[in-house]
Amino acid sequence: MSETNLVRRFAEFIESGEKNPDDLKLGLELEHFVVYEKNLNSVSYFGIDGVESSLEEFSKNAKNVIKENGHIIEVDKDDYYITLEPGSQLEISIEKTSSIEKINEIYQKFLKEFLPILKKKEQTLINLGYHPVTRIDEIRLTPKERYNIMYEYFNSKGKYAHNMMKGTAATQVSIDYTDEVDYAKKIRVSNALSPVLFALYENAYFFDGKPSENHCTRALIWENCDDDRTGIIPGTLRDNFKYEDYARYILNRPPIFTVRNGEIIKTYDKNTIEIIDEDNLTYDEIRHIFSMFFPDVRTKTYIEIRMMDSVPFEYALSSVALIKGLLYNEKNLNYLFEKTKKIDEKEVKMAKKEIIKNGLFSKYGEYKIIDISKELLNLAYDGLEDSEKNYLIPLENLINEEINLHERTKRLYIDLDRLKALNWAIAKDDTV
Repeated sequence: MSETNLVRRFAEFIESGEKNPDDLKLGLELEHFVVYEKNLNSVSYFGIDGVESSLEEFSKNAKNVIKENGHIIEVDKDDYYITLEPGSQLEISIEKTSSIEKINEIYQKFLKEFLPILKKKEQTLINLGYHPVTRIDEIRLTPKERYNIMYEYFNSKGKYAHNMMKGTAATQVSIDYTDEVDYAKKIRVSNALSPVLFALYENAYFFDGKPSENHCTRALIWENCDDDRTGIIPGTLRDNFKYEDYARYILNRPPIFTVRNGEIIKTYDKNTIEIIDEDNLTYDEIRHIFSMFFPDVRTKTYIEIRMMDSVPFEYALSSVALIKGLLYNEKNLNYLFEKTKKIDEKEVKMAKKEIIKNGLFSKYGEYKIIDISKELLNLAYDGLEDSEKNYLIPLENLINEEINLHERTKRLYIDLDRLKALNWAIAKDDTV
């Protein structure tokens, strides 16, 4: 199979995700730290009170339980599934739906079942962009071969690659596209909004056990992780970024390892195009390879917007509503597509450096990010049905006060100890 054919094969994988305009759905993935209530220290995967033991109890009525070397790594329920990140950050992936209210119902159902299991052990879930107490060298890797290989590979990469794996937690929103033109619009607008979403949903005041000297900790970490698979994909701010352009991005970078016939094959610094077995390439192997790259805006058979820190659920829902109001409203999408034509990759990268220094109060080109946020909020209100506008209220309250969650923690920490200053970030089953 020639390079041209491989590009087409990978582009067809993206094309297979096209949806009818009246069947566009939204997905939410929200990561949490599992911590002890008394001090917010990390709960290990291992041990009698570890995360695995909680998953064992949680999985008793599950639709499916996936294990690796005898250890639980995924629990599937009817409309969501639970997986673990490398530092045992617990991620819920909610089945894609057109209804924000349905996302809310599913998450509340999860909390009502999972929080009592943790409560018996005096543990809980907390939503922050970076672990508030435990240092990464004190956290054991989740027993998953994928993570062991990545951890070893990242030894020679960016200085914060291991922090990314074991110390961060994120909110990710997935959206659909109807065709290649719609895909190009959503890719460009999402990438152009990257610095704004990082700053707006900044929620990591503590880093390495003490108050951070920077803003937007996750943005800083991703900038110092692995340039082969992070950041802004070259060309995405063009008018006509195509499926084949994303395919070339994947093919000409290293996936670290691949999975073929159930066997993990380490490939390290070899590019995807060098390690493909052309005669035996499967849909599942392509899907795995796409999962090994982590740009701000990722393509699979949908678009994944990945800039937001892990935030309490009401704010996570606000990110779903914001993105739906901006990108699923044709008028708003076209307006933002035209508005962002003046933005290039250099300007986005400069803004990302700026937000690490000044957060929400940074400038993005000639505008202030807080002012851009206000305009985006107004557009999103106009782009949503009346029944969904209320999900923007938590975000609106922050924007009106001109703060984000990082700033909220900072202000509380002046007068309170860490546990009390972060009480608002602890998951509760009556969040929304």
